[in-house]
Amino acid sequence: MRYILIVLVSIWSVSRIAENQKENILEIASLIGQNNASQIGQYVVEIYQDSKGNLWFGTLEKGVAKYDGSELIYLTTKDGLPSNRVVSVVEDRSGNLWFGTGSGLSKFDGMSFSNYSVTEGLCNNMISNLFIDSKEDFWIGTWGGVCKFDGVVFEKFIIPNPSVDTRLNMDTKDWVTIIMEDSDGSIWFGRDGYGAVKYDGSSFIHYTIKDGLNSNNVQAIAEDHEGNIWIGTRVAEKDNADASKRFGKGGLNKYNGEKFIQFPNIDGLSKNDVYTIYKDNSGNLWVSTLGDGIYKYENKEFKNYPLSKPTMNMLEDKDGRLWFGCSGGLYRLDSRDIINVTTTGPWN
Repeated sequence: MRYILIVLVSIWSVSRIAENQKENILEIASLIGQNNASQIGQYVVEIYQDSKGNLWFGTLEKGVAKYDGSELIYLTTKDGLPSNRVVSVVEDRSGNLWFGTGSGLSKFDGMSFSNYSVTEGLCNNMISNLFIDSKEDFWIGTWGGVCKFDGVVFEKFIIPNPSVDTRLNMDTKDWVTIIMEDSDGSIWFGRDGYGAVKYDGSSFIHYTIKDGLNSNNVQAIAEDHEGNIWIGTRVAEKDNADASKRFGKGGLNKYNGEKFIQFPNIDGLSKNDVYTIYKDNSGNLWVSTLGDGIYKYENKEFKNYPLSKPTMNMLEDKDGRLWFGCSGGLYRLDSRDIINVTTTGPWN
């Protein structure tokens, strides 16, 4: 599948740059491994907590796992999912769970599944993300663009393409990697090859390397408590057929409304891939790297938590526990340690 080819193969191609640190970095955690237990999934790409407090873990190969506080169960194609590749989970106001899969959209009412594909009007069966905004509009990001869904009809949402100088990957040029809403109600889309775009309800503003982005291959977008937009990108050159040329700019970008700021002196945040930026319940940002752990950005300071696994998703649950979905399994921050949570726990 293209998802594995582009995302998972590339995240194993770790590019590390050792430079002098410009900002203070504090190493405050250690990694505790548990190698003898079964992993939740080899690739845990989604973590979601529903209104009842249940935790859901989307995987690329084992369906979706649900932990209700006492028991871990899996839902797969045997139960009615259209695919065991579950990359996104959202809950609507009626309490239905929606799963974005590798073979379309699936609605779970707690008892049964209702599945939707291109046959029903979905713009592409390979879903990358689901998002319900503050107006209850349901956005579906796919490898073939974006569509909106009102529960009955799918509507293709056309995003214009900006002019870019970089080479496009024909397999991923329509891939919408992330959808988020900022504090002003504007919707942001991350795109693979066309940078980031802001939609205010009537017009589009594009942000590319011409405006200061490290790379046009955007993977993550988040807003901090000051209104700054943080954008994670990947090294576009990792798609190059020539392995000797798979390097270049990527990493973390901060947009303050006027210009983009990069972090070339922080290991892993430049000339590297940043797949996840997460804002926790206190407003702090957590940023993933490849090979250089996870950074917490708090009080204008980066604090490093060593985690050797490529991280693809994060969540702080209602009890304040921080979870990391990784290539290699599920991890959780436990006091000052990052521990591997397997099918047997530890859950608390």
